[in-house]
Amino acid sequence: MGAKTGLLGYADGAVPDALRQAAAAGEPDRERTRALMRRLYPGWEVTPAADGTLDDTYPVNGTAFAGSWPGLDLVCDKGVMLDFPSQLPARLVAASRGRRLVLHAMHSAVDWLAFAVWEDGRLVRSLSVSPEDGVTEDIGEPLPFERPYWAGERPAEIEPWPGEEDETYPLPFHPLELGEDALRALFGFTVEGRPDPADVDRRAVPLCGFALRDPAGPTPEERAAEIRRLVESMPPPRFYGLQPDGSLAEVAPPFAGGA
Repeated sequence: MGAKTGLLGYADGAVPDALRQAAAAGEPDRERTRALMRRLYPGWEVTPAADGTLDDTYPVNGTAFAGSWPGLDLVCDKGVMLDFPSQLPARLVAASRGRRLVLHAMHSAVDWLAFAVWEDGRLVRSLSVSPEDGVTEDIGEPLPFERPYWAGERPAEIEPWPGEEDETYPLPFHPLELGEDALRALFGFTVEGRPDPADVDRRAVPLCGFALRDPAGPTPEERAAEIRRLVESMPPPRFYGLQPDGSLAEVAPPFAGGA
């Protein structure tokens, strides 16, 4: 699946501490969780669906996973994956009044990372970065876990594609590496980072599943048609193979089958 997240956390204090307590408590309060989702998605169709765990940080379109415990609310929803985290819908920020709100979004297919932190509804830090677009948002002072990256102490180690050996990585660090450190610092676990004994076991944190539909948004049929259009507009795939010397080179497409 790769490193992909669309995650919101509301906490009375530090999210990692609250998440460790929630992990120890087990099942979230279902009625509190349903009330949370109704509050965060007013006017939407919100119906129970198959449950999941905190391992489901990248739910399929039209679904979300959530959990509510004393001192902590969690929501996994692709809809919070915003290029500009500061533009998180006002209703989601308003729900953090008197609390800390943390957003973490990451997509490994494009090396994109975004995260943001609000304190009592006030944005204190927001960052969005990818090699394609560079730094698209940088608000507030860097948090402690970021500083080694900006100081050049964690340079990106990228194996270039054939024909691109002279090109340098356009950022001083790899967003996904920073993303894993951000996820650990802000939530207490990682998706594909090096495990740490203190990490929360995300697979052991149960979440309630929900089907979501925004009445003002596209229908499932319209969304499927848009995906088909995008797929049809893509150029033919290119295939690369590992050579005996360890380098990559473009190769012929694999045999598709049929005699």
